Amino acid sequence: MSEHSTGKLTMEKLVSLCQRRGFIFPSSDIYGGLSSCWDYGPMGVELKRNIKEAWWRAVVQERDDMVGLDTSILMHPRVWDASGHLSQFSDPLVECKNCHLRWRADDLQDEKCPSCGGELTEPHLFNLMFKTFMGPVEEEANVVYLRPETAQGIFVNFQNAVNTSRKRLPFGIAQIGKAFRNEITTGNFIFRSREFEQMEIEYFVKPGTDEEWFDYWLEERLNWYYRLGIKKENLRPREHSEEELAHYARKCYDIDYNFPMGWSELEGLANRGDFDLKQHMTYSGKSLTYLDEETKEHIIPYIIEPSAGVDRSVLAVLCDAYDEEPDKDEIRVLFHFHPDLAPVKVAVLPLSRKENLAAMAKDVYADLRPGFMTQYDDTQSIGRRYRRQDELGTPFCVTVDFQSLEDNQATIRERDTMNQIRVPISALRDTLQAKLAGEDLFVLPPGGQIWKQESGG
Repeated sequence: MSEHSTGKLTMEKLVSLCQRRGFIFPSSDIYGGLSSCWDYGPMGVELKRNIKEAWWRAVVQERDDMVGLDTSILMHPRVWDASGHLSQFSDPLVECKNCHLRWRADDLQDEKCPSCGGELTEPHLFNLMFKTFMGPVEEEANVVYLRPETAQGIFVNFQNAVNTSRKRLPFGIAQIGKAFRNEITTGNFIFRSREFEQMEIEYFVKPGTDEEWFDYWLEERLNWYYRLGIKKENLRPREHSEEELAHYARKCYDIDYNFPMGWSELEGLANRGDFDLKQHMTYSGKSLTYLDEETKEHIIPYIIEPSAGVDRSVLAVLCDAYDEEPDKDEIRVLFHFHPDLAPVKVAVLPLSRKENLAAMAKDVYADLRPGFMTQYDDTQSIGRRYRRQDELGTPFCVTVDFQSLEDNQATIRERDTMNQIRVPISALRDTLQAKLAGEDLFVLPPGGQIWKQESGG
């Protein structure tokens, strides 16, 4: 938050703003909602898409050692035997003997029900996978599962990816996709839900180089968040203790974020060793080895896995960008989104709905739309429209006024400083492109001028 911040962000405040401004709604809202399920609204879907595109650009497009996959949500049941999910993907469940609410035992602070204080049953293990049936007959032979992670789809396609991409070690496979976990305890808005989206990398390396690559990817992933504007003081790497390690992991770190409810996992980084490829070789009877051209030996690569939650990334970006500033007698609420992530890049605001002015503004809107996600807003006063765009996190507003009819110029207002410049309409697109790429607002195109400079701006 800025030094002028007037209020601490709470989850309740964020949920209210997200619903009011079209970021995130409760799922099935007209029917009373469905627990821990959320729908992304017009602004939220753009923010989410921008985060996924920024991730894909960083880990696939800009690298020469990565390819992508998009694998099926439904997979052969033997996949989950091999991965250990059928036998080990469980949480300890307790039930209140009084109100019969169920809780995850390791989330509780004491041995009483958090809801009514009643006595709890002894814990028993509860498998987190959603079970369904493939085909018209609901019988055990037709059981399949909604995948609880996207990683296994990458492992079973290892040989397909090697053969078709001709990548050499070290190389990675990236995937963005939905996963499903029948969580006992959900909550904290979109932080923990039963349907969520993952951004996962499985990076295959030669045994013996895995520790070096683990350190590389930990630094790489932290830097990705920093580049997108997440404050360093809100991120921390935390190593798992021996007791915390998953059955497949040689080493694991969480990248934690300081959410309103405290430090919690944003992304996990695991050294999975050769566990997964070995397991799938054993269960499938198919080779998943790699021919090392230097030694001419078939080896089983080790795997480094950075696994990020899309929804948790959305939540972290919302929390980190949120700000409140005193503005005369009011409070200005805004999101300081990085331009790459902002749902709307530019808003076009005609000063009046008068026909000649509206026609010019709509021409500007039509010209800018192919270049950036642009919004047109002519409702209420110009001050209220600026505040509305601030709450959406829109980096720049373009105002077309009556003087524009005479000089063919428009005003660009910057979200964070509220400074303004005036530029020829013919230069608007290139000027905005430069500003969104990070150029200082007061670097002016020919014919441009500083229009308004806030004190301290």
